[in-house]
Amino acid sequence: MKLSEKIKEHLSERIENGELNNDDMVQIIEHLGSYLNLKTIPDYAKENKRSYNGVKNHRTIRIIFNVKFVIDND
Repeated sequence: MKLSEKIKEHLSERIENGELNNDDMVQIIEHLGSYLNLKTIPDYAKENKRSYNGVKNHRTIRIIFNVKFVIDND
């Protein structure tokens, strides 16, 4: 089993057992988002002085929570 699968399974168990509340889960998302340098397309474009379409067409885009995010953790 891959490490990411083990981590997801561990989190699922903790959530289902009531050991993690909503605030805890938001903190986990924020923590991981900082490692991914996760930003919306407009925020990334503004911060990096790029056009929206330039970012959209030349960066890694993932849809998370029905929102398009740029992942730029190189």
